[in-house]
Amino acid sequence: MSIFEERESAIRAYCRVYPVVFDTAINARQTDENGKEYIDFFAGAGVLNFGHNNQRMTKAVVDYIQSNGVTHSLDMHTTAKRQFMQHFTDTILKPRNMPHKMQFMGPTGTNAVEAAMKLARRVTGRQDIVAFSHGFHGMTLGALSATANQYFRNAAGVPLNHVKHFAFGCDEVCPGCDLGCGMNSIDQLTAIYQDSSSGIAPPAAFLLETIQAEGGVKVASKEWLQALEKLAKEVGALLIVDDIQVGVGRTGSFFSFDDLGIDPDIICLAKGIGGMGTPMAMNLVKPQLDEQWSPGEHTGTFRGQDISFVAGDQALTYFDDDELMKEVKANGEQMAEALAPLAQRYPDVNVTGKGMILGLDVGNGDRAKAIVNQCFDAGLMIASCGTGGRVVKLIPPLTTPQSDLKTGLDILVEVTDKVMQMEEAA
Repeated sequence: MSIFEERESAIRAYCRVYPVVFDTAINARQTDENGKEYIDFFAGAGVLNFGHNNQRMTKAVVDYIQSNGVTHSLDMHTTAKRQFMQHFTDTILKPRNMPHKMQFMGPTGTNAVEAAMKLARRVTGRQDIVAFSHGFHGMTLGALSATANQYFRNAAGVPLNHVKHFAFGCDEVCPGCDLGCGMNSIDQLTAIYQDSSSGIAPPAAFLLETIQAEGGVKVASKEWLQALEKLAKEVGALLIVDDIQVGVGRTGSFFSFDDLGIDPDIICLAKGIGGMGTPMAMNLVKPQLDEQWSPGEHTGTFRGQDISFVAGDQALTYFDDDELMKEVKANGEQMAEALAPLAQRYPDVNVTGKGMILGLDVGNGDRAKAIVNQCFDAGLMIASCGTGGRVVKLIPPLTTPQSDLKTGLDILVEVTDKVMQMEEAA
């Protein structure tokens, strides 16, 4: 029995999907201790947007440590934090005319969501949040109450209150879905809040992902997002966008909503914002809302992650021009074109997504699991998501070399054909 089986908690999950011991990694490849290489289309669940051991970031971090740079600072001022904040302001916020303040908290996405929900309740004086079907926002109790997946919710052990779920406004009709998505959910919400006898008061905020990554790579329509923002303003609620997994360049622009014509009150960021897998979470908050905080009301021992500021500053260099984002858009088109024939060959298969996050809905969890397992055997790391794990999710590093991208897609298509044809033959 290995030390992992002997001593690590039964709650471990991803190691059961990838049952090897990894030793080294570079960009879009990992190598196990026996020397077998794997193309990584999982990328730390979207953390490694710029690949494993990105050379720019590795050098900057090593130089910083060797110069005795501050590594832990709570919310004190440091040179590393100043550099990151100034770079983020100049490269991301000012070009978009965004006045938002930066709030750093404990370095996890769920903590960012917790802080956003807490502030929305403070600002509005209301308790309830509206979240959406298939959404995933984190595992701590507040964020978990906004998460829709029953498997995760059942682990709470206490009631998950003060969040109401409505149908998500998907960009297209999803196979097997009868939730009444799209503009129907906006009409339903509007009718509820306009009816003085509905018994349902307007919420503190609407919390959403523009692309529900863990929920099955469901893409919200532009029309639905704009209508939801309009409704939020009409009823005095905030609009919170959880861009934790699909932001930081994943869709071909820094924010996933850059081309959607919305102006969120709070934006939650984590995962890729730390650059090379070092932890960081940050909320962008409109100034008039941020003023409602009192000093120290939401803290976190590791909110001053200076190594993450150093690596994150290097990540921002990829947005000083539009070269990488052009590549992401081109790679996204290549990925979609590679998967499209599968949807044409098999009625149960559907492809969704945007940029370099795509979902291959194969109809049920057993098929998806077989595809994930056989891809891993063939040297491709990929994961499943969505209801019952029926969607195979592609979320490779944005810096994936063309050779690895093509090889990985070839493996996925070949394995999917094999799994689907074996089932048809049976």
